[in-house]
Amino acid sequence: MSIDWDFIINSLPLYEKAIWITLKLAFGGILISLIIGLLCSAILYFKIKGLDIIVKAYIELSRNTPLLVQIFFLYFGLPKLGLSMSANACAIIGLSFLGGGYMSEAFRSGIEAVRKSQIESGLSIALSKVQLARYVIIPQAFSVSLPSLGANCIFLLKETSVLGAISILDVMNVTKDLIGMYYKTFESLAMLVVVYLILLLPLSILLSWLERKVRYAEFGN
Repeated sequence: MSIDWDFIINSLPLYEKAIWITLKLAFGGILISLIIGLLCSAILYFKIKGLDIIVKAYIELSRNTPLLVQIFFLYFGLPKLGLSMSANACAIIGLSFLGGGYMSEAFRSGIEAVRKSQIESGLSIALSKVQLARYVIIPQAFSVSLPSLGANCIFLLKETSVLGAISILDVMNVTKDLIGMYYKTFESLAMLVVVYLILLLPLSILLSWLERKVRYAEFGN
């Protein structure tokens, strides 16, 4: 079987555009999900009455429903209630909603790993709850939860592959369109594999490097 290199070269501009769209949506979803996860884990840690029940329900809902169902609800369901959003907005909200549940669990495990003696030491020097969280709990929790947070970031980036279901021209949707129009299945799928390697491999290497740096700063070896 011969490879149609002309087709691959001519398709590169489409993939370049799709890569930037995928990265923009993934970055927005990851950033917001980190914020949601940190807030939710803080609510659960400090046991804020009323909010902790809502957070627990949110975590269960977000982690036990597929992203495809979530974005379908946002894109096709909400307009029935009179609330319409763009496909990109639905994608970012869906990724944030899904990722926030996973990020909150990652942060929670990191917070629970902080030794009680560290917290008691902070309280003994009259640190407020906010100061205790900022200077004692969060830095140590981040170090412990970094591997889980990194895995969640990679997971969310891979989950962008379902966004084509709401007409977003991500790399997966471009691949399906090329196969449907030109029947170049092998070439299109080969480019898809290469594109995801380009997207995921540098992120994986960066997270591994960051994890080593944090570990070095914490343990000095």
